[in-house]
Amino acid sequence: MIRESLPDLANPELVDIVAAKAARAITLLRNIARDYAPVVFANSLGAEDMVLTDLIWREEINIAIFSLDTGRLPVETYDLIHQTEKHYGRKLDIFFPRHEAVEAYARRHGSHGFYDSVEARKACCHARKVEPLQRALAGKGAWVTGLRAGQSATRDRLKVISQDTTNNLVKASPLTDWSEAEVWVYLRANNVPYNRLHDRNYPSIGCAPCTRAIQPGEDVRAGRWWWETPETKECGLHLVDGRLQRTSRQVAEA
Repeated sequence: MIRESLPDLANPELVDIVAAKAARAITLLRNIARDYAPVVFANSLGAEDMVLTDLIWREEINIAIFSLDTGRLPVETYDLIHQTEKHYGRKLDIFFPRHEAVEAYARRHGSHGFYDSVEARKACCHARKVEPLQRALAGKGAWVTGLRAGQSATRDRLKVISQDTTNNLVKASPLTDWSEAEVWVYLRANNVPYNRLHDRNYPSIGCAPCTRAIQPGEDVRAGRWWWETPETKECGLHLVDGRLQRTSRQVAEA
């Protein structure tokens, strides 16, 4: 979030809205943990995911939390991992890419081949993120994500609960209807650790070579794979039947 647009904690109406949404999210998380065990939360270490980390660990909900270390994360993200573990006194499960997959990618595309085409970029994301995610989800009944409907054009029809047919399990997104402002009200009100790149106008943070700061007025995902069109800006972690979910406008125009 752009620092100048941080929400005002003195706004009691907004604080009450966030408290009510947090309570609903806690109930949903408890129900998911009960009905679909074992359940895991894929923590990308973004602002939304730090909200869920706080809810799960503070409320002691039976959901394991893991993160993907792609090997190309910003130093600020590694700092956040350390800070988070120290703050809560717990360890994140970390999944890494298979070295042979990364080596094969580099031999074919080079170290920065992801800039050359969408196909090459998605191949990099698959080696560094999608395949490790598949290992993390193996044998699980459900996974929790911090996705919000307002984050990008590919997520505007996001459901709170859906069937992830790609990974063959239930997918839950408790923050679907949260606004960016509500996320930051929660983080600030509860003193939750967050990635310091957010203070430098990085609302969405991925791998260092593929993420940049945004300017006021730009879409919150504008800094991710900024050389691509909005319709391709997913890494492959969040597919529907193996494909990107089309936006409501694209469906209407089809």
